[in-house]
Amino acid sequence: MSKKKTSKDDHLVWAQKAFNKLKSKHDTPIKFRSKLEERIADLLDGLGVTYEYESTKIPYTIQHNYHPDFCLPNYTYLEAKGYWDAADRRKILAVKKDNPDIDIRMVFQSPYNTISKKSKTTYAQWCERHDIPWTHFHDIPLDWLI
Repeated sequence: MSKKKTSKDDHLVWAQKAFNKLKSKHDTPIKFRSKLEERIADLLDGLGVTYEYESTKIPYTIQHNYHPDFCLPNYTYLEAKGYWDAADRRKILAVKKDNPDIDIRMVFQSPYNTISKKSKTTYAQWCERHDIPWTHFHDIPLDWLI
């Protein structure tokens, strides 16, 4: 097989086509979430202002208040759970993260229930993984209460 010699112009034509192809991928129209956003984008474009649309993620926390089920005189908090959904598990983790010095303990009706139908992890295992003391309702240790 013999290779065809290409000229410098051929390389430039190829490079320009490749550049145009890449550029066209980025020139696809932006789908705005509202007409107002679209109007603002039109204003920015008209003024020649460059922008990126929804290209940045900024984390935030919404302040909530946690009301434990039981507050004991020894400053131990007991949270009683029958069914324990993902939102409640996230809440407990957030409370522990923002208040590392408080003592929250879980009391379960059925600690060996799995956290979801698709998971093998039980409520008890989840607590152990996250260093949260737990017990079955029928086996609450007396030293937790006194």
